[in-house]
Amino acid sequence: MTSMERVLLAMQNKEADRVPVYPILSGVTRNLTGVSYPVWSTDADACAKALLKSAEDFELDCLVTLIDLSVECDAWGQKIIFPENEAAHPDYSDCLVQDIEDYEKIQKVDYRNSKRMMMHIDVCKKLVAEKKGQMPIIAFVFGPLGVLSMMRGQQDMYMDLYDDPDAVRDAVGRVNETLKEYVAAICDTGVDAVMFDTLFASGSIMSKDMWAEMEGDFAGELADVVREHGCQPMIHNCGQRVYFDIQIEKMNPTAISFLYPPDDCKDFAECKEKYGDKVFLIGAVTPASAVIGTDEEWDQQCTDQIDAMAKGGGFMLATGCEYPANATFDRAQRMIDIAKTYGKYGK
Repeated sequence: MTSMERVLLAMQNKEADRVPVYPILSGVTRNLTGVSYPVWSTDADACAKALLKSAEDFELDCLVTLIDLSVECDAWGQKIIFPENEAAHPDYSDCLVQDIEDYEKIQKVDYRNSKRMMMHIDVCKKLVAEKKGQMPIIAFVFGPLGVLSMMRGQQDMYMDLYDDPDAVRDAVGRVNETLKEYVAAICDTGVDAVMFDTLFASGSIMSKDMWAEMEGDFAGELADVVREHGCQPMIHNCGQRVYFDIQIEKMNPTAISFLYPPDDCKDFAECKEKYGDKVFLIGAVTPASAVIGTDEEWDQQCTDQIDAMAKGGGFMLATGCEYPANATFDRAQRMIDIAKTYGKYGK
């Protein structure tokens, strides 16, 4: 069974030959081809080559183009730092939005003038050219509230939400107008899905009502763009007490990639029972466990997730967020081996 066949069956809540598996190998893939993190983050050929090699070396069941969370803010000219051994990030000492009045500076821009957005589109094209039809190719995009936070700083933006929510929401809307065109271009590359990072839709950051007001409708617009272009909208949210219910209402996603149980479920088994017929579940092994704890503890997490969520399909075993960029691949391989053995259906 091919990876595409396996994932498609699982997404239909059917049991394939085994549980699909994807440790979210992103920045760590640079070590497979020997390039630096800054090169991997900015050069489409280098990034695509490393991701494709990871798919072959580890027999992954999908590919996700998670580069880093500062790809989109580049379009507005936010200064970005490219460290040697960690993901690129905004220079928070030089944010574009320094105070509430600066939100007016954030207007709709042309994504085609962003080197990083265009690099990501090029990566998508290269992955599609090599793997289309063999395995799902999933593009990764930060949601509009998250993009805005990259230009203000999360803590300062959170305070602004209380001081002048209209200023923030209006800026989120203008960011979204850019993202809609960007996402349409991504879909036109031939990817199978677009996964939106909706970080703020979790109880560890803001209330459900606040997320619905500040990003929910905009996120729904993005999901609509994806469907209009023949692709599947998906969600990634590694926050604690993630809001499945309101996100499903606003975005109607095909899948949710997550690290913690939703806010209205006591554990992963209840999550499967409550949401398994509504959305494809992807997760939820703790990424940090790839570098801490024992092999046995890692293996136990993998088997626990299979026990809780794999019955009847509808589940992909994965890390709940990006596999650590400086970890060895040993535990990624262990996860894959467990999916092939312990995760085999009908055993």
